[in-house]
Amino acid sequence: MELESTAPVIVLVRPQLGENIGKAARAMLNFGLTEMRLVAPRDGWPNPSAGPAAAGANGVLENATVHDTLADAVADCAHVYATTVRKRGVTKPVVTPEEAATEIARAQGRSAIVFGPERSGLETEDVALARAIVTVPINPEFGSLNLAQAVILCAYEWSKTQWDGGALVQPTGEDLLPPAPQEELDSMIEQLEAMLEPRGYFQPESRAAATRRTLRTMLTKPGWNHLEVRTMRGVLSSLSKPRRDGA
Repeated sequence: MELESTAPVIVLVRPQLGENIGKAARAMLNFGLTEMRLVAPRDGWPNPSAGPAAAGANGVLENATVHDTLADAVADCAHVYATTVRKRGVTKPVVTPEEAATEIARAQGRSAIVFGPERSGLETEDVALARAIVTVPINPEFGSLNLAQAVILCAYEWSKTQWDGGALVQPTGEDLLPPAPQEELDSMIEQLEAMLEPRGYFQPESRAAATRRTLRTMLTKPGWNHLEVRTMRGVLSSLSKPRRDGA
């Protein structure tokens, strides 16, 4: 699904591995982004290693455009964000992916989010073209996001700005079965208690009521649905039967 109105362009500058380009395409399409632009990919384009890594996001790869320079790749974009962990001596606003996504969703004109090569990241000249720097809050002791991870973080934050409009949807619990009626749950608990009673589980008698309450509390916490209750009762019925081998 492509969202023309506010969807940012994803620009990969001098990407080194076809697999990483494919993984970035997969990350993009998960969150409704389909326009990829490549700046001087090291191994040329198209790259046979990209397709398998894209895991079905082939349309993103097929429509990707190749550019000699970053300036050419973002020439039609009014808002350019450079992703980097360092400012590299360039004084620009620094925003999080969430803040950048909010700005992009509200902006007039096209926006681009730019990602650097896998090993070295964006050069100072690349960052100089950007309106702002996007930096992910990250563990200062281990800042090691790969290219696809960086793309998916930014794509996800942008996708959140689209949920209310219905263009993208957050998975819900609609496919989950509703909780079982209390009657079914009570029958399951009674069945279990009937199996435990002759085995002395509720002894001593002075603790029987408290033990029953604890057991009921444990069994009502999960919010069992009808199928789960039926399955558990089947388990209990099976346990109550004598073994077929007579042991």
